[in-house]
Amino acid sequence: MADATTGGTGGTSGEIVLRMAGQYIKDLSFENPNVHKLVGAQGDNPRINVDLNVSASNLGTNNLHESLIHFHAKAENKLGVIYDLEVTYGGIYQVENLPPENLEGFLHVNCAFLLFPFLRRLVADITREGGFPPLLLDPVDFAALYEQRRQQAAKPN
Repeated sequence: MADATTGGTGGTSGEIVLRMAGQYIKDLSFENPNVHKLVGAQGDNPRINVDLNVSASNLGTNNLHESLIHFHAKAENKLGVIYDLEVTYGGIYQVENLPPENLEGFLHVNCAFLLFPFLRRLVADITREGGFPPLLLDPVDFAALYEQRRQQAAKPN
């Protein structure tokens, strides 16, 4: 991947440099527990509950950091659980010349934003391969999600 802000010059002048070292499925589970009830049955439209969160960590070497999107979708109707999908999709990034106080937000917002299109396609493909219409995820405002999570963490219990 080309440098994020240096135009590929290598960032020698102290500019922020972002390189994607890799992206991957870290964890994946798809359950279709009531398929025997669904075949030939007329069910109502499913209720789909979706949860998405982001985490990040320092990998300890060469300015490498991991950004993870944790996704969970559970579809249910009157017959029970239609499907239950859990995916953790990750990326490893090399980040240079970014002030430490900005790193957490950068990993939770910018890096997650880069991963999201791949997660979106994976979710659509898995639900389709599971025998259902593809679940197409709406765009996510990762900056708002990050701020919301920070405010929740700051609240006293």
